[in-house]
Amino acid sequence: MRFPPLYGKIDLDELQITNGATRVPEFDLVIIGGGSGGYACALRSAQLGKSVALIEADKVGGTCLHRGCIPTKALLHSAEIADGAREGGKFGVKSSFDGIDMAGVNSYKDGVISRLHKGLQGLIKSRAITYIEGYGKLVSKNSVEVNGQIYTGKNIVLATGSYAKTLPGIEIDGKKIITSDHGTKMEYVPKSVIILGGGVIGCEFASVWKSFGSDVTIIEGLSHLVALEDESSSKQLERAFRKRGIKFELGVFSKSVTTNKKGVEVTLENGKTFSAEILLVSVGRGPVSANLGYEATGITMDHGYVLVDDKCRTNVPGIWAVGDLIPTQQLAHVGFAEGVLVAEEIAGLNPSPINYDGVPRVTYSDPEVASVGLTTAEAKRRGHDVVELTYDLAGNGKAQILGTAGSIKLIAEKDGAILGVHMVGARVGELLAEAELIFNWEARAVDVASLLHAHPTLSEAMGEAHMALAGKALHAHG
Repeated sequence: MRFPPLYGKIDLDELQITNGATRVPEFDLVIIGGGSGGYACALRSAQLGKSVALIEADKVGGTCLHRGCIPTKALLHSAEIADGAREGGKFGVKSSFDGIDMAGVNSYKDGVISRLHKGLQGLIKSRAITYIEGYGKLVSKNSVEVNGQIYTGKNIVLATGSYAKTLPGIEIDGKKIITSDHGTKMEYVPKSVIILGGGVIGCEFASVWKSFGSDVTIIEGLSHLVALEDESSSKQLERAFRKRGIKFELGVFSKSVTTNKKGVEVTLENGKTFSAEILLVSVGRGPVSANLGYEATGITMDHGYVLVDDKCRTNVPGIWAVGDLIPTQQLAHVGFAEGVLVAEEIAGLNPSPINYDGVPRVTYSDPEVASVGLTTAEAKRRGHDVVELTYDLAGNGKAQILGTAGSIKLIAEKDGAILGVHMVGARVGELLAEAELIFNWEARAVDVASLLHAHPTLSEAMGEAHMALAGKALHAHG
């Protein structure tokens, strides 16, 4: 019998045969899925002295490392370099943009992925985690079958992730009609692109392709781009995209999509038509849960999502679920946090539940959009007596040096804690660490106003915004 590759060790003398399937010794945790949530749970559990089997059908690191977060941010950095070459004259540098070498871009991107992948493999091996390559299927409340072998665990953690969705009547062919999975592996720069969906993924690809030289049009059914962000942030991004020449149609849905020799034609419900070389379908991601034995085991589901409590426990004792498989924010760092939460709960550490309001969020477009906490609309909906302050980055020295426009908007309870921080501008995602602490520690504007921020830095704008809200405006009117 051929056994799958293992990083950990199994005593072959202890193997048992059950109904034609090989049964191995019981683990403390058997984890299905080696993406952000799954491998974080595995690493933390092993650190806490638990025996762990980690099952992955593709490559450890999952969507984030191989098809999502990392490759898209590498593409965005290449795009930033391209824009820098175009705009060197603004800074007294003689430079020119001669085009994009996609082979070179992909070599750079794939090198980043490869180094991170090897590092992750090394971590898993160093923690003596049993790593199993293959598709895992839940066959009982404490057993998973992989490649004809049964792995049993005192705890089963479901972390099977998500897939790029499409819409009825739109068939993904991987050539003219693609998803983000294909977008991260393009071997050429398309002359023109239609992006169906103006959320985070759609706006990031729009930013990349515009910088690479493509003609870009976004179709978004909701009233704003990145519609889950504060409306003020969405409007600033829209203004910036218009200035960059990125076109978009808001508040209208697609009616039909057809392909022809030249590319793709999209007809909207309002009768407008758009043509382009390719169409990127970016309408969200759905949970990978079909035919994996979840429902047959009695797990409560909703539209493919596994339902859990605030400690990521399903309704079946001993079965947990994390990451994009459950209806929380589909962000890698949320998956990490949920994986660690489960590991520590199983180990008896009784960790605090995750406050999902306090999760930092970034759209890595040009300009970036970053936020933590509540939007103005949500804060008012929850009954808060809201006060707001918007600090324009025009007053920040480093923003002037970088040549970026944008702002930091603070939302606070009147005479109380900061309820939300919303930012637009180059590199504002790097300011989220402080913003997250401010929100999660329930700091008031006056608490932050007294802290020193290095000059000149973008982080100085965070201090200036809180000074202004506390009535101590320095480099701002008021």
